[in-house]
Formats: sequence, C-alpha cells, structure tokens
Amino acid sequence: MNMSELIKLLNKIYQAPLPEIKDLEQVLSLSAAQELDVLFGFADNVRKELCGDGILLRGIIEFSNFCDKECFYCGLNKNNRKLSRYRMSREELLRSVEFLSSCNIKTVVLQSGEDQGLDVSWLSEIIQQIKSRFSLAITLSVGERSLDDYKLWRKAGADRYLLKIETSDEALYASMHPQMSFAQRLNCLDMLRQLGYQVGSGNIIGLPGQNLKTIAQDILFFKQGNFDMIGIGPFIPHQDTPFAAEQKGQVLLTLKAVALTRIVTRNAHLPATTALGSLDQDYRAQGLKCGANVLMPNFTPEPYRKLYEIYPQKRCVSEPVGACNFCMDEMAKSINRSIDYSKGDSLKQGKADVNV
Repeated sequence: MNMSELIKLLNKIYQAPLPEIKDLEQVLSLSAAQELDVLFGFADNVRKELCGDGILLRGIIEFSNFCDKECFYCGLNKNNRKLSRYRMSREELLRSVEFLSSCNIKTVVLQSGEDQGLDVSWLSEIIQQIKSRFSLAITLSVGERSLDDYKLWRKAGADRYLLKIETSDEALYASMHPQMSFAQRLNCLDMLRQLGYQVGSGNIIGLPGQNLKTIAQDILFFKQGNFDMIGIGPFIPHQDTPFAAEQKGQVLLTLKAVALTRIVTRNAHLPATTALGSLDQDYRAQGLKCGANVLMPNFTPEPYRKLYEIYPQKRCVSEPVGACNFCMDEMAKSINRSIDYSKGDSLKQGKADVNV
C-alpha cells in the first residue's frame, strides 16, 4: 500500500463511528517498515492530541494469588499445584499502599486472582482506610463478583475496576475458560458501568486460535464499550498451564494492536503493559511510542511478588520495591516524554469521578 492510501485508510478508521472489520484487519496485516512507521506515527499523534505527553503511573499491589478459575493461559489457575499461594494481611497491604503513596503515585491498583475466598468486608474496610489516609484513586482488579460486592466496594470509595475480556470472540473465550460464562463476563462489565466505576478491559495478543479478525473484533468491542482503560499485552505461555507448549504472542502484532486501539478508541488510557516488558527485551518504550500513555510499576512486596506468576520471566520481580520509579522516569526521558503524577482520571466525557 502506498503511504497516501494508508494515511487515507487510517483517517477513515479514526473518523468512523464504528470502523469496518476489513479495514482493521488490513491495518493489522501491515508489515513493511515504512507502513509501520506511518501507523505508529499516526497513533502517537492521536495520543499526543487527545491524551497529552504525560505518562500516567498506576502502582500495582498483587495482594492474593489464590484463584478459583482454570484459565488455560494463566499461571494462577487453580489446577497449578506447584504454585505457593498467599494472601497479604491488612497490615502488609496498608504498608505497601503507604510506601506507594510516598513515591508520589496517585493511583493504586489492588489486584488478585479470582478468589472467592476473598472477604468482601475486609476489602471494603481496606478501601475505606486507604481513602481516609491517602489521596489516592483506587482501582480494583479482583474478577467477577456479585452486584452487591461491587456496590459495597464502590460505596467504600473504589473509583475504578479492571476486568479484562481477554478475547471478545465467544467461542474462543469458551475454549480456554472452563466453567466460565462469556455472558457473565459481559454482565459484570455492565454492572460496573451502572455503578459509576471507571471501567477497564483488555485482551491478550497471540492466544491459540486467535487471528487478525478476532483481534479486530476485540478493538471494535473496546470502541463499543467506551472503556476508560484498555490493557493489551502479548501471550506468554506458562509452563504449568494447558498452553505450556504454545507459541508466544508476537511483539509486532501487539504493537500494531495497541496503535490501532489508540486510533479507534481515541482517548482511552492505554498502558504499555508489564507483559510487553517481559519478552526477550523490554518493549514498553516502543508501546509508549505507538499510542500507550500509562506505565504500571509493581509495589507488591517480597516474598509475594515472585509468587504472582501469571506468566514466567515477569519483569520487575527481583528489583527492590520502588525501584520501578527511577526506571519509569528514565524510560520517559528516553522518548522525550515526562511522568504525569496526577491521578489520571478517565478522559471519556462525563466519566471522571468527582470524588476521586
């Protein structure tokens, strides 16, 4: 494709209320260096215009690795008997939040496996204490729960919720999520929206059975859902899962998906994910140069950080807690950007929470 045709296509996609699948597939199939330069440059310009040059930080604390699900791609799946399980205590969790806050991080992401043993009231009290002691936005990422659970946590002060779909193809979803319901996943996302959470989702690039059409469908799903944040990372096989022998997701395809998602969803917050930094080298800077505007430093304390192994060779499991801050600043400077130490609310119209 010549460059004028490509720019015309990208503008068509950008301006469309809902782009056509065939157009998204065509962009995802680009391979020539000059074509990729145009795609990534276009996405980066959209990011600059609609999100600014600041890179937002979301500090993650992985407070439990218990999980009741059997997802074929995840090392936390309940059938992995080799994994030592943990739940952080209230005191450990609050100390981690205190340290995170002292590093000038303004958003904490409280993440766990889909742990039905999680005490709902315990987490509610944690949320209340965080809100009373620190000036932080709180993102929860604890999976599918009941409407009552979501209501309680929202009332306690939780601002945001991350619930990745992983794939929007119902048949593909069913093939790797035993005893889980695609419809229930969608229902949970709807409940979270109705309760006023800023809602995040996302997918994995390179899942077995995935193709360019299913990725294009994912991007349309993100557009239709008007998500506030979208996490896109490469598939990394875990040795203790049914997908142990499968191939890793391609870096280039992941970057193309990030760029195209930026163009289609415009002002959603897009992280350069930890998975993108956990391959043969750290590709997060490349992600930031093709549309991403968020980094997610890890504040999970030892010895727990190494035990939250959703995939192997996960970046930043050996560094001292807080070391990521220097790394993030250096990464930003390397691409002539800067860290934005604000809470980084949703840029979607009417989505920012006045209580954050």
